Amino acid sequence: MSDREQSPGGAANPEEQPKTEHLNIKVTDNNNEVFFKIKRTTQLSKLMNAFCERQGKTMQNVRFLFDGARVNPTDSPDSLEMDDGDTLEVHQEQVGGA
Repeated sequence: MSDREQSPGGAANPEEQPKTEHLNIKVTDNNNEVFFKIKRTTQLSKLMNAFCERQGKTMQNVRFLFDGARVNPTDSPDSLEMDDGDTLEVHQEQVGGA
């Protein structure tokens, strides 16, 4: 059955992957892709600011999403349970509506 996906050794922690201290994160705005290598505990504000500087955007005009949920600058890859190779999406902030 599908129970065999976990190791039969009975490890207490099924997520044995977080051995590496760094992650490679792709940030894309549908026009550009930028890859960042950051620590699991680093606040994503560093990555967000670096992306905006490279693309000539401001943090107030864009929104970062991971798996459809908005990312806060104080979040870290650990707090979002990100894996190596995951993608952050960048979207233009939309203002308006009545």
